[in-house]
Amino acid sequence: MSDSSALYQEILLDHNRRPRNYGPLVNATRVERGVNPLCGDELTLWLRMDGDVIADAHFEGSGCAISRASASMMTGAVKGKTRAEAEALMERFRGLVTGHGDAGGAGAAGEPLGGLKVFAGVARLPQRVKCAVLAWHTLHS
Repeated sequence: MSDSSALYQEILLDHNRRPRNYGPLVNATRVERGVNPLCGDELTLWLRMDGDVIADAHFEGSGCAISRASASMMTGAVKGKTRAEAEALMERFRGLVTGHGDAGGAGAAGEPLGGLKVFAGVARLPQRVKCAVLAWHTLHS
């Protein structure tokens, strides 16, 4: 395993063990539930919207390390973004994990995915793509 692969794996495991933004969000204005019936991963996503901006995001749920790490990192990544910006980020992330996006993690407009690039390896594991995108699909809902 290369040093960068080991680092990426450690980042994912850290977000799984100590998820950020975990637990119900007081004063949430939106609540959505997401389920992956193929593997049993499930989560609840709480958002607090300030007009068109995601002011805060939290999640709670159970599932595999990829699912939990993705939800943890997603909640941090979308805070402060407008709905349109969050949707664009979701499309770039989906492209990354399916192998149809820029391997460098930037979308058509060149906006980088930042730390979310650690999920690039999921494209080599097609059965895990649904795990990685569960939180993002829930956000889209």
